[in-house]
Amino acid sequence: MIKFAYLLFGNPKYHSLEHRLFNSVALVNGSLNIIGVFGVYYLENFLILFVLNLVSGSLMLFMYFLSRVKNIYYVLYWPFNLTILFYLCAMWFMNGGSVGGNHYYFIPALVIALILIRNHNIYLVYLIYIVSSASLFYVEYTHKDLIVGYSNEMDRYMDVGGNYIFVQILTGILIFILSRNLNIERKKSDELLLNILPKFIADELKQNDFVVPKRFEIASVLFCDMASFTSIAEAMDPETLVGELDKIFKRFDETCKKYRMEKIKTIGDAYMAVGGVPIENKTFALDAILCGLGFQSFMLEEKELHSLRGREFWQIRLGIHVGPLVAGVVGSNKFAYDVWGDTVNTASRLESSGIVGEVNISHDTYELVKDVFICEPRGLVSAKGKGDIPMYLVKGFMPKYADPLNLLKPNAQFRHMYSADLLL
Repeated sequence: MIKFAYLLFGNPKYHSLEHRLFNSVALVNGSLNIIGVFGVYYLENFLILFVLNLVSGSLMLFMYFLSRVKNIYYVLYWPFNLTILFYLCAMWFMNGGSVGGNHYYFIPALVIALILIRNHNIYLVYLIYIVSSASLFYVEYTHKDLIVGYSNEMDRYMDVGGNYIFVQILTGILIFILSRNLNIERKKSDELLLNILPKFIADELKQNDFVVPKRFEIASVLFCDMASFTSIAEAMDPETLVGELDKIFKRFDETCKKYRMEKIKTIGDAYMAVGGVPIENKTFALDAILCGLGFQSFMLEEKELHSLRGREFWQIRLGIHVGPLVAGVVGSNKFAYDVWGDTVNTASRLESSGIVGEVNISHDTYELVKDVFICEPRGLVSAKGKGDIPMYLVKGFMPKYADPLNLLKPNAQFRHMYSADLLL
C-alpha cells in the first residue's frame, strides 16, 4: 500500500513535501472532476457542464503527469490554481449561483492554494479569492439573468446536496493528504534527529529546547583509531578511501547498537562510543568489551579479505576505561551529544598506548570484567599526560563462559547471565 502511494505521489526520499502535495492534490482534483462528468446528466445545461468538468479534469491530470513524471511542479502553481478558480466561477454561472451550493467549493479551493503555496505570495492568493468570491456575489445580485437556474426545486436540492457532500469528501481527502504527508515529514525529521542524538536526549531537546548536562558516576568509554592510516590511505583515491571508511564505520555503528553502546562521534579515522549513557545500566563495562571484540573481529576479517586480493588494510588500536563523566549537548548550531571528564581523556590515552588488533583496558575496567573475560596484564605502561598506568589485554571469555569452538564467542550460559544483568 505504501509503495503504491509512493508510486502515485512520489517517494519522500526523493521528492519534497510540496512536490508530493502537488501530485496528490492534482491527481485527486483531476479525478474528481472527471467523475463529476457523470453527475450532471440530469441538469438542463448538461452539455456545457459535461465539457467544463471534462476539460478542467483533463488539464489537472495533465499537470499531474508533468509533475509526477517530468518533475515539473513549481511553475504549475498558478496554472493549477487558476484552473480551479476558473472552473468554480464558470460553475457559479452555469449551475445556480449561490443557491446551487457552488460557493462551498471556494473553501477547499483556498485550502488547496495555501497547501501548495511554498514561496508564492500569500497575500496575493487571499486577495484573488476574496475579490473573486465578492465579485461573483455582486454579479449575481445585480444581474440575476446571467445565472442559469434550476427548472424545479428537486433539481436544486439534488445539486446542493450533492455539492455539500462532495465538498465534505474533498475536504476530508485534502486533510488526510496533508496530515499523511506531514506525518511522513515528521518521521523523517525525527529519524534525522535520532541519527544525531540519543532518543532520550532528542525527546528532552524537543520538549525543552535545551538539554541539562548530566553527571554519570560510572560509565564506559571506548576509543579506537586505525594504525598506519595515512600511509595506507595515500595509496587510495578519495572516493575509495571514503567508501572504505563508510563501510567500516557503518559496521561499527551496527556493533554499537547490538551491544547498547552509544556512538558519540568520529574524527577522521577515530571512533568513540560510551556505555551506560545516556540511560544508566549495569552492563556498561561488558557492553564496551563485547563491542571492542566485535570491532577487532570485523577488522581482522576485512584485513584477511584484502590480503587475498593483494591489498593493504588497516588494523585498529582500541582502548576502554570506566569512570565518572558528564554528558550533554553544547552549542545551538550543528549541535552534538558529547561527554567530558578525565575518564574520556584516560580512555583516549589507553587507545594511543594500545596494541594493534587488541582490546586494551584499564585496571578499573579489569576489576569489573575479570570474572567474565581472560585478561593478560601488560604491567605499567607509559601514557602521555598520565604517567605509568596498569593496562590489560582482553583475550577472550573465561572457560565457563566461552563457546567450546571459539574462545571469543560467548556460550549460552554467558548469554543467560548477560540478559539477566540487563534487568538489574
